[in-house]
Amino acid sequence: MEQNEKYIQMTTTPVGRLIGRLAVPTVITMLITSIYNMADTYFVGLLDNTSATGAVGVVFSFMAIIQACGFLFGQGSGNYLSRALGQQRREDAAHMASFGFFASVLTGCAITVLGLVFLDPLARLLGSTDTILPYAKDYLRIILLGAPWMTGALTLNNQLRFQGAAFYSMIGIGSGGLLNIALDPIFIFGLDMGVTGAAVATVISQAVSFLLLLFGTTRGDNLRLSVRRARPQKGDFPELFRGGFPSLCRQGLSSVSTISLNWVAGTFGGDPAIAAMGISARIMHMAFAAILGFGQGFQPVCGFNYGAGLYRRVKEAFWFCVKLGTALLLTAAVAGFVFAPTLVGLFSTDADVIAIGTLALRLQCVSFPLMAWTVMCTMLTQTMGLVVPASLLSLARQGLFFIPVVIGLPYLIAWAIPAAAPILGVQMAQPIADICTAAVSVPVCVRVMRRHLRENPPKDEKTT
Repeated sequence: MEQNEKYIQMTTTPVGRLIGRLAVPTVITMLITSIYNMADTYFVGLLDNTSATGAVGVVFSFMAIIQACGFLFGQGSGNYLSRALGQQRREDAAHMASFGFFASVLTGCAITVLGLVFLDPLARLLGSTDTILPYAKDYLRIILLGAPWMTGALTLNNQLRFQGAAFYSMIGIGSGGLLNIALDPIFIFGLDMGVTGAAVATVISQAVSFLLLLFGTTRGDNLRLSVRRARPQKGDFPELFRGGFPSLCRQGLSSVSTISLNWVAGTFGGDPAIAAMGISARIMHMAFAAILGFGQGFQPVCGFNYGAGLYRRVKEAFWFCVKLGTALLLTAAVAGFVFAPTLVGLFSTDADVIAIGTLALRLQCVSFPLMAWTVMCTMLTQTMGLVVPASLLSLARQGLFFIPVVIGLPYLIAWAIPAAAPILGVQMAQPIADICTAAVSVPVCVRVMRRHLRENPPKDEKTT
């Protein structure tokens, strides 16, 4: 598709049909990504070793840091290039795509070097107990080697989406995810590598995703990457952080919150609690990934039309996503609540793990439908380049609310209700954080719409 055709498509196609076309590949991508994140937990769980299962959950918090860097550069450059393409500034968009990509790969290299140098203290910092530590180090060491192409793949995935080329991002990420699922049993059981085999399978699959996504940038009218275009210019870093800082906050705090969760869960419930909370988090992340993919289908529509001044289409797309997303999450929440014991039991046969994980999963299901609103509010403000409200919403769920609650509530319960198990505070932390975040996002989003999407009259009416 020629770039002019893509511009016309993004600014004139009915928003419901357009978002559906862009969201289906991104939802599939996010679901496959979530499934292969769960694959390591599932296959390692078959080893019938609670400490090994706990190690996967512990290292998952560090993978969130790698993802945070990838999203910083991917969302930062992607938000900019979608607005630039909406304003028909193609050369500026091509420069930012190249700059964001090469910066992300170099950041991944730095993560690899620093992580390997400080491997032991890093594994302990992530929440490893003495029994989990050996498995966590084996898993983490391999994951660190793959950091450069993990950050690069995430950056390319976001850049392709923001250009409206969601199909290529689906092929790249999806192929790697399916490969990971296929390789896990081969390396874990066939080659008898245990938890190390799970990490090897993950790194290989990420490398394949990286190469496929890189190939995707050479197809059709997608922006081409080049070292020449990547030379830093004045304003590049501020622009990157403007669009990517909210994602850095969201993903980075996801890591910090998981580390906090591991520490507190280990204190009050030992290895079974760490494993259980990790399993329930992975299950909920799968449903969350679907709505996140739906939101990612909304972002290029938002970016193109906001850049073109078509504010009515931006608001129409936003409310379409909120309504449909809430309905989908309500369905997922009901299913998760009913089948919680069965879902947790897929990943562990330990009775304590199943009991702790089941209650945690059911409590999270209570507040889960609210996530459609908070995710779309964050996507809207971030894509518009509104750093302060987008960062506030990104910080709220896993930072401003979750971390204080997960650290403080177990002690409060132990003091106020001696008969109750303090681990209940850990299980209640996420739904409390979700409710608080939804409440904060209402006035923020209303203010943004009134100030930045005021039609006066809307540009699309001037031309009709």
